Amino acid sequence: MDDSESPQLLSNGELARIFHEIGDMLEVKGELVYKTVAYHRAADAIAHSPVEVARAYLDGNPPRIPGVGEAIARKIEELARTGQLAFYERLREEVPPSLVALLAIPGVGPRTVKQLHEEIGIETLDDLRRAAEAGLLRGLKGMSEKTEAQVLAGIQALESRQDRMRLGQAEAIVEVLIGELSDVPGLRSILPAGSFRRRRETIGDLDLLAETDRPLDLVERFTTLGSVESVIAKGPHKAAVRLLRGPQVDLMIMPPGEAGTYLIHFTGSKEHNVRLRGMARDKGWSLSEKGYLRLGADGEPAVGDSGRAAELRTFPTEAEAYAFLGLPFIEPELREDRGEIEAGLAGTLPSLVTRTDLRGDCHSHSDWSDGVHAIETMADAARRRGYSYLVLSDHSVSLTIAHGLSVERVEAQRAIVASLNRRFAAEEADGTSPDGTSAEGFRLLHGCELEVRADATLDYPDELLARYDLVVASVHVARRQSREQLTARTLAAIRNPNVDIIAHPAGRYIGSRDDLDLDWDAVFSEAGRSGTALELNGSDERLDLSDVRARRALEFGCIFTIDSDAHRIEELDNLRWGVAMARRAWLTPDRIMNTRSRAELLEWVRGRQPPSGAGARPEMPGRSC
Repeated sequence: MDDSESPQLLSNGELARIFHEIGDMLEVKGELVYKTVAYHRAADAIAHSPVEVARAYLDGNPPRIPGVGEAIARKIEELARTGQLAFYERLREEVPPSLVALLAIPGVGPRTVKQLHEEIGIETLDDLRRAAEAGLLRGLKGMSEKTEAQVLAGIQALESRQDRMRLGQAEAIVEVLIGELSDVPGLRSILPAGSFRRRRETIGDLDLLAETDRPLDLVERFTTLGSVESVIAKGPHKAAVRLLRGPQVDLMIMPPGEAGTYLIHFTGSKEHNVRLRGMARDKGWSLSEKGYLRLGADGEPAVGDSGRAAELRTFPTEAEAYAFLGLPFIEPELREDRGEIEAGLAGTLPSLVTRTDLRGDCHSHSDWSDGVHAIETMADAARRRGYSYLVLSDHSVSLTIAHGLSVERVEAQRAIVASLNRRFAAEEADGTSPDGTSAEGFRLLHGCELEVRADATLDYPDELLARYDLVVASVHVARRQSREQLTARTLAAIRNPNVDIIAHPAGRYIGSRDDLDLDWDAVFSEAGRSGTALELNGSDERLDLSDVRARRALEFGCIFTIDSDAHRIEELDNLRWGVAMARRAWLTPDRIMNTRSRAELLEWVRGRQPPSGAGARPEMPGRSC
């Protein structure tokens, strides 16, 4: 075949788009989940492949693409060699592309889309809106008037929402992009900025700041990555792209040795930067990302005899750039104009909690309730992370959807915890503990996530609760109760001396489940009085308490824990997001209970109980330090 007959060479991005679309169409057709996931996984692998996949096939060197099986590999080869894929074209005839768009409606899944298409001919968003408004959905099997209302609400939410990512999603994209750019010649450093660096709850666009001697090489690599869907802007100092099925990413170039003011400017927030610019102007300087430019008596940039700017001050670090204004370094998480400028000038900025301050994790689950991994697997993973303790807090009995534990299962689980702790103690004694074990050693603490029932009673009697090492309580059911009822339930848990921590107090899932309607000041006041800790749940789906509420709780003298709520070993790393929210809330290590040693934590738990009699927690073997 001569060049005139060769198919158009598909880029990695174009190949990835096609395989994502195949996954979507198979989803609408009702194919098995593992098949749809396989196509999406293949698309991601192609998008981030370091080689041009189609070119490699045409050159006779088929690349090995991670996670791609033989069947999908043959389809990649067909597309690469011919520019077409018969399987893809057949799917497009069977599944109109507009149907795939319906999957973006909250609460509308593949089966629903398939049913709507086959039974009443729905093909577009407008078709679905009109059908729901006309009452046509309630006649379909499994649908009702309530379904129609939910569909219309979902369409409204889809049309009004601003696409935002969770912190974990943003981090995954940032890490891949930095990895793909890290070997560009001349690159000295590259790091994220913007709201991600400040650890906002959700992230819109992403910002990358790069210090390089060869900006054009970096911009060229950035704008031609396989994951790029479109190039929005491209220049020697800045480029912007839209990622395939992803956000806009802006890349800003910093001249070597001048990163200080660039980092401050592009990290934000806007309000923080406005305050800094005002301080600079008061001192006779104009502040921008490029540095401090001296102003003349007329308030305009001063010029010398040559007609050029008389003085521009730049700094290699943020600390030096802040010091120019008489300020100490201000941590990115605090840069929201919520008093950090005043605290900096007064010398009262807090020494914020860090991930390394945490000695353990007070909220985790196993496969005994709704977790994925076995108790021993979770404990060993925490041990290798250097924790001194992990609290196993599987759900209590009434939360049947999460396989809550009966009293009999609680006792069986207690025996397993004690057996594991004997093993850990023996290994520490004979020096066979795995790498990573803390100097204090490791113990698995027996706890539970105690359900606060709709009538404000607790799932287990005090006699059983008193035998736990630590108890976290939470509200999952009857969420539509009045503010008075929901607040009364939360206060009942706080006032029980056997409840140590209130888990994810707002009960929210960001963007999909609203916060509980509580009288928050009443909750914070009672928690501060009783010494019951409030959790900062590190799941990036929750981030609960929020930073704003945690800072308000601090005003009432509350104490806190930072927990992962891990349901699998990978989620133990959720602690980092809980730490981020704590830092945004100005929390210091002394306010966080799991910065304490295991002995100190258990002493705190015992100190919260009556000194003797019914309900007092006895000394237990599993609590040995």
